[in-house]
Amino acid sequence: MAKKRANGEGSIRKRSDGRWEGRYIRFRNVGGKTKYGYIYGKSYAEVKQKLMTAKAMVQPHNEARGKLPGTYSQLLDDWLHSSKITVKDSTYARYAHLIHKHIKPHLGDLQLSQLTSQIIEEFIAVKLKTGRVDGRGGLAPKTVTDMLTVLKSTIEYAKCNNYDICCNLKKLSIKKDDVEMRVLTQAEQTALVGTILNDMDLYKFGVLLSLYTGIRIGELCALKWEDMCLSDSVLKIRKTMQRIQETDGSAIHKTKVIITAPKSKCSVRSIPLPSFISDIARQFAASPQAFILTGNSKQFVEPRTMQNHFKSLVAESGIEKANFHALRHTFATRCVEVGFEIKSLSEILGHANVNITLNRYVHSSFELKSTNMNKLMLSYEPSKS
Repeated sequence: MAKKRANGEGSIRKRSDGRWEGRYIRFRNVGGKTKYGYIYGKSYAEVKQKLMTAKAMVQPHNEARGKLPGTYSQLLDDWLHSSKITVKDSTYARYAHLIHKHIKPHLGDLQLSQLTSQIIEEFIAVKLKTGRVDGRGGLAPKTVTDMLTVLKSTIEYAKCNNYDICCNLKKLSIKKDDVEMRVLTQAEQTALVGTILNDMDLYKFGVLLSLYTGIRIGELCALKWEDMCLSDSVLKIRKTMQRIQETDGSAIHKTKVIITAPKSKCSVRSIPLPSFISDIARQFAASPQAFILTGNSKQFVEPRTMQNHFKSLVAESGIEKANFHALRHTFATRCVEVGFEIKSLSEILGHANVNITLNRYVHSSFELKSTNMNKLMLSYEPSKS
């Protein structure tokens, strides 16, 4: 049951899943229809505080809504502001970067009535072909897909507010490149592990930990020793680290490193550790608040730095080039090769369902294919003449 709200506080209720939900008025469109925003928390007090923050953010913005946005640039600003309290900081920073770096320079000056589906389709095509700011070809399909998400969201936002805009982007999508993910062969993995075990340090231990648990680079960088229960040989994934664009115009640096909850609810997980990993970890264990990669609570290693360390290890091992994410794919592939049950593997990787695991992360190695092909010989007996 929703608690009775104070004036302007918004309504708060406890959901069936145990979380608290708060609802507040984001704005009323030109037709007078009320549009609500929703926020969530673990307690009533947390949601109440978030509602107060949300109200403080939307009130001055709503007071300025008397004049409808005339240009797409103004609409982008309206939409971006409204999304700030509903998305993660990293998502907001990504949206802001795409809007200011790519979308506004090309489409911002257009009146809303001038914005058509054809114009946006041509814009997307140009970005895919020659969209890089440095002039060295097109943007990655993933980047353009994120850009299309912003475009679709702003168009939907405009229509919900009865703005004069004639676009239908529902059928517009970006074809993803079929990129074969790098998986280390058995021989390459042996060579890499040999290099790691030779004069091991915390960086090398981090690589070994990722190779035998499949954790993401951001999850590794955010790990503290309190997240590793050595008595039970369990690794708890609760945070992730990433570098995002700085949205504060007065900031000295263009980017900043943040530590937040993982990318999805399924990414929060506990992973059983192989016994040999626990044995090695005991040699480096530090205070609970210390980062695993530094042994220090005040110093951390960001993903970009860890990626460079890994590339150096790859070169030292004498194997073909690979990025850090190849460790995750290699882990999944090795698990399949030894007969891992897919549901368990999916949960260890932090996937929402097994289809993601099967379609994106499970790769059948050439060695496994050869082994399976040779099994056919077991049922074949040449005829004797």
